[in-house]
Amino acid sequence: MSTQENSKTLWHGRFSAGPADELMAYTASLPFDRRLWLDDINCSRAHVKGLAHVAILTGNERDSILQALDTVENEMSSGAFVFAPSDEDIHTAVERRVTEICGATGAKLHTGRSRNDQSVTGLRLWCKREVPLVVQRVVALQETLLTRAREAGTGDDAVYLPGYTHVQRAQPVLLAHHLLAHGWALGRDIDRLRDALRRADVSPLGAGALAGSSLPLDPSFTAKELGFARPFENSLDAVSDRDFVVEILFGLSMIAIHLSRIGEEWVLWTSDEFGFAVLDDGYATGSSMLPQKKNADIAELARGKAGRVIGDLVGLLTTLKGLPLAYNRDLQEDKEPLFDAMDQVSLALSALNGMIETARFVPERMKAAADAPTMAATDLAEFLVRAGMPFRDAHGIVGALVRRSLNGEGSLVDLVTAEPTLGADAAALIAPGVGVRMRTTPGGAGPQPVTEQLKKFSAALASWKNA
Repeated sequence: MSTQENSKTLWHGRFSAGPADELMAYTASLPFDRRLWLDDINCSRAHVKGLAHVAILTGNERDSILQALDTVENEMSSGAFVFAPSDEDIHTAVERRVTEICGATGAKLHTGRSRNDQSVTGLRLWCKREVPLVVQRVVALQETLLTRAREAGTGDDAVYLPGYTHVQRAQPVLLAHHLLAHGWALGRDIDRLRDALRRADVSPLGAGALAGSSLPLDPSFTAKELGFARPFENSLDAVSDRDFVVEILFGLSMIAIHLSRIGEEWVLWTSDEFGFAVLDDGYATGSSMLPQKKNADIAELARGKAGRVIGDLVGLLTTLKGLPLAYNRDLQEDKEPLFDAMDQVSLALSALNGMIETARFVPERMKAAADAPTMAATDLAEFLVRAGMPFRDAHGIVGALVRRSLNGEGSLVDLVTAEPTLGADAAALIAPGVGVRMRTTPGGAGPQPVTEQLKKFSAALASWKNA
C-alpha cells in the first residue's frame, strides 16, 4: 500500500505511484540521521554559495535560500520543526521545508547535488565536530588519572600495590605507576582519533551521485566554505568512501577496550577479596535482594559495552567488504554504528571518570598484598646476579626456597637468611616497602622513574589537550 503523503519524495518523478508504506518504513533513515540536521544545513549553505559563485544562482536566489536555511535552523534548534511523512531522511526534510518557505527558488537548492555526496559530506562534518568532544572526555579522564597518581605519591609514604601478571601477584609497583599506565594507553587513543580525522577532512561535495556534474561546480570553493582541508580527488571514491567511519570506529573500539580493562581492575579492586578501593555511593549501585551489596556497575558496564562497540566496528566492516563502486544503499548503515559507538564511549568516559575521581583507595590493603614475602623473589634472584651468578642458576635457587616456604619448612626470611649464597643482606630485601624502591629502570615502577614519568605525562597531557 502507498499513501498520498508519501508520494512527494526527492525521487518521485520517475514513478507513477507513491512508495509503499513498507518500503518507506524499511528504508527511511530519519529516525537516526536527524542528528545530522545542523551539518546538513551547513552543507546546504556552502552548496548554495557555491552555486552563486559560478553564477548558477543569482545573488537574490542565494540570499533567499540562505534566509530559508536560517529559518530551518531556528526551527530545528527550538524544536518547532514539523517533520512530514514524506521526510525519509534529514536531507529531504530540510529541502522540503526550504521549498515551502521560498517556493520555486527553494527547488533550486538541490541543483548539481545528490544525496550521495550530500549525506557523506554531512557525516564528515559531524565527525569533525563530534570526535574532538570525545577527545576532550578522554583528556578529562587522563587528568583524573594524573591527579590520583600525584595523590598516591612517589616519596617515602607513597602508595604501592602488587603488579600482576596472569592475575597472579608478581612485583610491587607504585599506584601512581599503575594509574599512569592507563593514561598512556588513552593517549594513543587520542592520537588514533586525530589521525583518523586528518583523513576524514575531505569534502565530497560536488561529486554528485557518482560522476560529478555538467554544471561548472567548484568543489574547492565549497570545501573551503565548509572548513575542509581539501576537496575530493575522485568522485566515485568520494561518494563510496567510508574508510573514515571505520577508522573512527576503530579508535572508539580501542578506547572501549582500554576502558574495559580499567573496569575489570576496578571490579576486582573494589571486591572484598581485594579491598584496594571503595566506591563513592554516587557511583555504585545496590542489590534489589541483597542489602549488603555495593556493586561496581559502571566498571562492569564499561567491560560489557566494549563488546557492543566492537560489534559496531565489525558490523560496518562486514557491510563494506562486498560493495562495488560507487554508492549503494548499504552505505546507509554507516551512521547507526558510528552514532552508537560515539554515544556509548562518551557515556563510559564520563562515568568512569567520575567513579575514579570520587573513589577512596585503601593503601593498607594494597601494601599488605604487595609486601607478601614471595613478592621479593625476583629481587633475591637479582641479588645473586649482582654477585656474579647466572640468572638461571639464581632463579633456581630462589624458586626452591619459595617452594620450601610454601611447603611449611619455614618462613622465606629464615630460609633466605640460612642460605649460604644469600644471607641476612638478601633477607633484608623482603622487608615491607623495600621491593618497590628497588625498581630503578627508566620508565619502571619505582619512586625515581615514576617521579620522572609524572613530569613527562604532564607534558604529554598538555600536548594532547591543546593540539
